[in-house]
Amino acid sequence: MSAEFSSFINVGERTNVTGSAAFKRLIMGEDYEAALDVARQQVENGAQIIDINMDEAMLDSEAAMVRFLNLIASEPDISRVPIMIDSSKWSVIEAGLKCVQGKAIVNSISLKEGIEPFVEQAKKIKRYGAATVVMAFDETGQADTQARKFEICKRSYDILVNDVGFPPEDIIFDPNIFAVATGIEEHNNYAVDFIEATRQIRQELPHCHVSGGLSNISFSFRGNNPVREAMHSVFLYYAIRAGMDMGIVNAGQLEVYDEIPLELRNAVEDVILNRSEDATDKLLELAPKYQGDGKAAAAEDLTWREQGVNKRLEHALVKGITEYIIEDTEEARLAAERPLHVIEGPLMDGMNVVGDLFGEGKMFLPQVVKSARVMKKAVAHLQPFIEAEKSGVRQSNGKIIMATVKGDVHDIGKNIVGVVLQCNNFEVVDLGVMVPAAKIIQTAIDEKADMIGLSGLITPSLDEMVQVAKEMQRLNLDLPLLIGGATTSKAHTAVKIEQNYDHPVVYVPNASRAVGVCQKLISDELRPEYAAQISAEYEKVRDQHARKTPRTKAIDFQDARTNKFTCDWDNFQPFKPSFLGVKTIDVELETLREYIDWTPFFLTWSLAGKYPRILNDEVVGEEAKSLFADANQMLDDLIANKKLSAKGRVGIFPANSQDEDILVYDPQSTDTQKVIGVAHHLRQQTHKPKGPNYCLSDFVMPLTQNRQDYMGAFAVTAGIGEDEIAKAFEDDGDDYNSIMSKAIADRLAEAFAEYLHQQVRKDLWGYAADEQLDNEQLIAEKYQGIRPAPGYAACPEHTEKQLIWDLLDVEDSIGMKLTSSYAMWPGAAVSGWYFAHPDTRYFAVAKIQQDQLKNYAQRKNWSIEEAEKWLMPNLQD
Repeated sequence: MSAEFSSFINVGERTNVTGSAAFKRLIMGEDYEAALDVARQQVENGAQIIDINMDEAMLDSEAAMVRFLNLIASEPDISRVPIMIDSSKWSVIEAGLKCVQGKAIVNSISLKEGIEPFVEQAKKIKRYGAATVVMAFDETGQADTQARKFEICKRSYDILVNDVGFPPEDIIFDPNIFAVATGIEEHNNYAVDFIEATRQIRQELPHCHVSGGLSNISFSFRGNNPVREAMHSVFLYYAIRAGMDMGIVNAGQLEVYDEIPLELRNAVEDVILNRSEDATDKLLELAPKYQGDGKAAAAEDLTWREQGVNKRLEHALVKGITEYIIEDTEEARLAAERPLHVIEGPLMDGMNVVGDLFGEGKMFLPQVVKSARVMKKAVAHLQPFIEAEKSGVRQSNGKIIMATVKGDVHDIGKNIVGVVLQCNNFEVVDLGVMVPAAKIIQTAIDEKADMIGLSGLITPSLDEMVQVAKEMQRLNLDLPLLIGGATTSKAHTAVKIEQNYDHPVVYVPNASRAVGVCQKLISDELRPEYAAQISAEYEKVRDQHARKTPRTKAIDFQDARTNKFTCDWDNFQPFKPSFLGVKTIDVELETLREYIDWTPFFLTWSLAGKYPRILNDEVVGEEAKSLFADANQMLDDLIANKKLSAKGRVGIFPANSQDEDILVYDPQSTDTQKVIGVAHHLRQQTHKPKGPNYCLSDFVMPLTQNRQDYMGAFAVTAGIGEDEIAKAFEDDGDDYNSIMSKAIADRLAEAFAEYLHQQVRKDLWGYAADEQLDNEQLIAEKYQGIRPAPGYAACPEHTEKQLIWDLLDVEDSIGMKLTSSYAMWPGAAVSGWYFAHPDTRYFAVAKIQQDQLKNYAQRKNWSIEEAEKWLMPNLQD
């Protein structure tokens, strides 16, 4: 790297979809011009390197990285600084390296997965002429002591310089900055370990560089900016002198070393340099004195209990404290003229504070749900007094009917939106799941509701929402209609739903947007203007949709078949499974706990970030830790008291492919080709000059080979008992734990799918008997084979689940059911197929043409209209 790096280099990381919600929204919305402004602002604010990360599950990360880097290349005021390509996926890093201009930096590589991939990646980085960040992380974990930090860095250095021939000046070590002053004795020396390891690295590993993420050091004092800024300045003062010459530093969170008050600086230095055993305690005592930004010092005592009752109620609501709420509510009731006044006065005042803090991003969703729990307990205490008095009705902001539409059983997102709306004084009538259009509409009429909210997770729910809109139009309703759920979108709402109803139809992407939308729609003054704005916006979306041309050219179905994936089937020998047939799988939750992927759990609560990194996130880390602790406490209880149970069915069958179909044979029959089911699949139908047009049937040996192959099927649930658990919490006014129980059940079901797939690979099928992967590697799908699920990208047609149910006798054996829209019940459930061919891969079928639609209808013995109904999301408009 160039000599200019000899002085301290600041790395800007706001162009990171995992660390910046604002940047993520821009990229997901394909607003790349605004995303460029984020990069430009970082350079203007002093960033000398820009870290770019596009790791998001719903994003084509490679395409996004390439597109953004190409745009940066045309912006001289941005491209004048080096680019750091940041990704956990090597394919994304390599895609970036191929198009970035100038000298790039890779973030990052390590010995975590062993020497072989480390060397392979380093050779490629060298070939591209890039530098790289090397983490102090090896096969046994992250380094936390000076000795371990240096040991791993020296080992990495020796491999890179001596074996790979990597230029030492292009090596940037990150020896891991960890939080100090956590109250855990083992953490007290973390800063000293980093500083001294840095000194040793710079002295003994010539020409390399040292970097790190500065904000981690002060995480224990999150919320006290003056103390955090002092800790950052003191740490840098010593780390830079030891040789740290690069880092992720927010200049706005940095105090000038000499301007830190001497009392505070000495206390911080005692902590950073670990100069006394009671350094943490002394800094904790001193910290409230320097609390800034108008925030009260966090007190561990109960001084808030000395305030007036109204302030105590507000404090309890904001902090989610239930311990004293009945006592304080009763005191407020005795002081009020009527019990209803307590709700409309101090309780709603407190919830208004909660709503304001949430809207400003100063509270997070889990905290809001806890606030709702406090509110419900207070209202439940007052309700008998209100009933006895018969003194009128509480005034709300409006009444909303909410429901998950017919055929769909998923309700976590709907429940969260309901809680947030209740926190903002909307009355919510929740009809639950699987609700027919007629019931939704009749309830709205009977309840004199102000609006209706529809939710759905699976693609058939989109059609059901269209039907609700049409029925509302037929009955001349004038209520606003809100649309939400994982499969919904602004484009679908504008193109498919809004045109069927003459009154406002609004897509609501998440809970934080719901309140603002409802407040505008409920207001006689704001509604006309907002409705006109939405109508114009959706007209624009429809126009853009109509003019939108496919990114890739469509081809004839026969041409797609000609370009199918194939292999040397003549010389391919399928691995014969150790077990053929069907069996029930019972597994303890304690076992499944080890297979949980926690990242989606945090997304359920609108906390974005990858686990475990999210626990130390600058913005949401504190709340993520609290949420994670609550989840594990509930998990302990569910396991210890056996409140929840998991059951599954798995089958492995002889099979052959026939074009896009897979013939499934009876594993027990003497007739080796007795067909007991046919799995119908779809083929990619876009022009692909550099690759095949995939279909899942391609991964199974063709019938024409006259030899049997094999495939598997599974259906698992960890939701036996989840509805009862959630309802018990709900009846107790505890929405937080009601939602928590369902979120945990969902994670356990996905963990069950991961666990069972591993058992299939290593034992039941046995084609990977020697596989040794940890949970992180399992989540990253580092194994052979795939388990695609009907209703998802590779096999998007939901009715194919019925074949899985029939082959495995799922409903009679373990009680799992399919709804009329082929949603699974219980909701915490996963089902799919197993493919074992070594070249299997996940893919998206995407859009198909009329010729394949007709072929599919013929194979399924359907009319064209029936096929269009189920394949609607995959048809060209």
